[in-house]
This record gives sequence, structure tokens and C-alpha cells, in this order.
Amino acid sequence: MTTLVTGATGFLGSAVARALLDAGHAVRVLARARADTRNIDGLDVDRATGDLTDRPSLERAARGCDTLFHVAADYRLWIPDPAAVYRTNVEGSRDLLRAAAEAGATRIVYTSSVATLGLNADHSPADEETPVTEAAMIGHYKRSKYLAEEAVRALVRDEGVPAVIVNPSAPIGPRDIKPTPTGRIIVDFAAGRMPAYVDTGLNVVHVDDCAAGHLLALERGAIGERYILGGEDMTLRQILECLARLSGRKPPGIRLSHRVLAPVAVAAEAWARLAGSEPRLTRDSLRMARKMMFFSSAKAARELGYAARPAEEALADALAWFRANGYL
Repeated sequence: MTTLVTGATGFLGSAVARALLDAGHAVRVLARARADTRNIDGLDVDRATGDLTDRPSLERAARGCDTLFHVAADYRLWIPDPAAVYRTNVEGSRDLLRAAAEAGATRIVYTSSVATLGLNADHSPADEETPVTEAAMIGHYKRSKYLAEEAVRALVRDEGVPAVIVNPSAPIGPRDIKPTPTGRIIVDFAAGRMPAYVDTGLNVVHVDDCAAGHLLALERGAIGERYILGGEDMTLRQILECLARLSGRKPPGIRLSHRVLAPVAVAAEAWARLAGSEPRLTRDSLRMARKMMFFSSAKAARELGYAARPAEEALADALAWFRANGYL
């Protein structure tokens, strides 16, 4: 039988597709007609053309697939039309999982995000049970992922859809072609475009370890449960100091307050609306930066056998890939 992967043209999805191929799976990937396919070019995969907002295309892609990895998402922290992110992340996810279940899929792994989880006020690592509400979601992306995860839980509970949920932290590593917001930090620092930083924190995980965790969730995860797939908690200052050691650059010595950057974010959003581009800094991203996004993967380690390599190795691999591919 065949495993369907969405998001395989993207960063994490391409790592999942590669992990599946290495494990001997026959892989079908769902990609939009005009998708950038560099991350899957040369891979022995069956390509299905479709879109998460096109239900018939999802039904066609799901036919003959006994497993599904739904990794795709509209991952934009700023969007002129917020309704679009809900159509893709919430309604599209619901339609896809239903289509897969109706086609006979016996196991589904849904990729959520640590963005849907609660945080601890004392900055200690949060876990799958840390309390959170929809009101705590900052911005449309986080809210859409929260609602999508709730929709998946409802499908499991009410319709018997055989889904396991995984919550990746901040993946980094090779093939971050866009790049992601975290990858952009690496590129900007290594290119000498980061003279200052803000006080924030992330949980950093190698993209290939996160992908391996997806396969473990398929094999060992309990239906309806969720598992954090993370790595190492690091402040942004620690990340930049590590990148400085790896690249030979000096870490920035200026720490900016969030208040100083607030008017810059307003101006950046206003310019983006006029220019039709995505701003590098937004009010929502500043609000997120006030949080220390620290998480524990203890449940995944205990129940799935999940493990992640040191963050420095992930940063080194990302830096090497960006350098080799002309981003610097």
C-alpha cells in the first residue's frame, strides 16, 4: 500500500517523505500545481496534484493510501486575508482526514505545532497537558492550528478517524528553502544582517529528528494522543552565540526591547500592505517573542522511543546547507 504525505515540497514535509522512503514505504505526495518542487525532485514518489481547499483533489489523492501524514499548513504569521489561513489549516485538514478515513486509511499522523500548547509562567518546559485556551493564541496562524487540532480531536472522538497528533517545536536543518522564520534567523545572522536581538526563547530540533518522530508516532502512537517532538530549549542569545562559534562571526551585543520595535512592526505591516509583500516583523511576531517557547519531549521519549541530537548539530547542518545553496 501507499503512504500519502502532504507538505512534502516544504521543509518538514520533505524530511518526512525522505524518512518514509528510507524506511521502505511507497510514497505519494500531494502538491499544488504551481508548487516549488525542489525538495522532492529526484525522489521516487508518486505525485498527486491538489490543494487543501479542493476537496475532490484530496479524495483522489487519498485513494489507495493506507496511511497519511498531514504535514502541510499555511504557515504565515501575517496575511492580508486571514480567512485563507483558516480555510487551509482548519477546513482543509478536516476535509483531508475525512477523505483519508473514507478511503480506508488505518493510521493517520496529523502535524500540529507547539504553538497550540500552553506555556509555564516560570519558563519551565511545558508539556502536552499544560493548560491553554483559544484566547491565548496569538495571531491567526496559531489560532488556526489550535482550531485545527481541536477539529482532529473531534474527528477521532466522534467519527473514529484513526489519527495521532504530533507537535513539532522549531525544526531547523537542510532543505529550508523558503526559509522558515527560524531559518531566517540563521541566514540573517550568518549574512551579517543581525546587529541586535530580542529576549526570547525557542525549542530547537533537527528537522530529520522531528521527521523520525513522525514515523515513531505512526508505529507506536496512541490514537487521539499528542506528542511533542522537540529538542533543546535555547534563548535567542544562546542560539546566536552558537551560530557565532560555528560561523566565526561575533554575536550581536545589543538587546532591543519589544517596546522599541513596536512602531517598526506597525510600519512594516503598513508597507507590506502597499507593496503586496510579507513583512519581516509584525505585531503578532513581537507578541510571540515575549514568550519563552520551552517544551519537554519526555512523553514522546517515554512512549515512542523518540530522541533528538544536540541543538548545535542541528544549527551546524542548517548553516552548512544555507551556505552550500547560496543563501549567504
